[in-house]
This record gives sequence, structure tokens and C-alpha cells, in this order.
Amino acid sequence: MPKNESESRFVTVAEVADQLRVSNMTVYRLIQSGQVAAVRVGRSYRIREAEIDRYLAGQYTQAG
Repeated sequence: MPKNESESRFVTVAEVADQLRVSNMTVYRLIQSGQVAAVRVGRSYRIREAEIDRYLAGQYTQAG
């Protein structure tokens, strides 16, 4: 786990979609709805890996 924010790894929307086995559009919807925090870089988004872990942990407890 990163010691601070500057050491965390950013991933693309396509990488997140592939990891979660969903479409790119689903990831964009999660970003637009505020469920997943992302940083805009030019015309694309980057998402911290830790943010994906946080989102999934939240979904897991809701589903359980």
C-alpha cells in the first residue's frame, strides 16, 4: 500500500473496465455519478487503484 498519495498508481478507464469486466461506459457512468473519484487529464480520466478498491469494498458490504 502506498505511503502517501503521490506514490499511488493511476489507471485508465479501459484498464478499470477490463479489471471489473464491465464496459468503458459503465466506468464513465460511475465517474459521472460520483461513485468513483477520477482525475481529468486532458480529455481522458485517470483513477487511483486505491479508489477502485474502495468502491468495490463498498459494493461488497452493500451486497452482503
